[in-house]
Amino acid sequence: MDEAKENNWLNIAKEAAKKAGDKILQIYGEDFSVSYKEDKSPLTIADQQANDIIESYLLKTNIPILSEEGKLTEYKQRKNWKLLWIVDPLDGTKEFVKRNGEFTVNIALVKNGKPILGVIFVPVKGWLYYGSSNGSYREINEKKVKLPLENKSINFKVVGSRSHQSPETKKYFDDIKKRKKNVEIVSMGSSLKICLVAEGSADVYPRFAPTMEWDTAAGHAIVKYAGKKLIDLQTKHEMIYNRPRLTNNWFIVE
Repeated sequence: MDEAKENNWLNIAKEAAKKAGDKILQIYGEDFSVSYKEDKSPLTIADQQANDIIESYLLKTNIPILSEEGKLTEYKQRKNWKLLWIVDPLDGTKEFVKRNGEFTVNIALVKNGKPILGVIFVPVKGWLYYGSSNGSYREINEKKVKLPLENKSINFKVVGSRSHQSPETKKYFDDIKKRKKNVEIVSMGSSLKICLVAEGSADVYPRFAPTMEWDTAAGHAIVKYAGKKLIDLQTKHEMIYNRPRLTNNWFIVE
């Protein structure tokens, strides 16, 4: 792929994520109401306004968008999309509602089912994670460091969901404690869990509970270009995207 074009797309995605994050933070500091979708997941004005901001940037690229809060295009049409944006304007709405800061903005670019760049912005911290063919980075106050970071911990760190713990996940934790020494369980919300593996702050993230394509695509790009993998446990291969069914199979990031 043309490097200049890829860099331009990455810069657009980074700017979109930061602008959406600014709006989310503004609403975070105010009183906001919460409604619920058919699947009982929460929805706030922050989800919707962040989506509007992101789409205003991404539409300039003339690349179609698949967003949790946007118009969901039927597979018979999107199966012809060789290139598409996959967006979660506010990943971790439950964490947003709880006001614990563990929520993110996720933007990925997918080509032929594979994520080729990903951006994750953490509004409360102002941290920006991104990955492309030039590598993966974490940027704080415009200072960037390449991922993975040097991890000097003697503990084997396993990261799990703060809001979606399943019996299968608990069993995995119990099994790994039998196989490894000094196992530390870290609970975290949103796609931050994938970022922890990408940066080397965690060794593995198992997910044995439902997620959607927009929950993982951006993080997948970041872990991939940090030299790690997000494996679909049903296919035993790396996750692919823009599928007929947008619900992910169980997966593991390591």
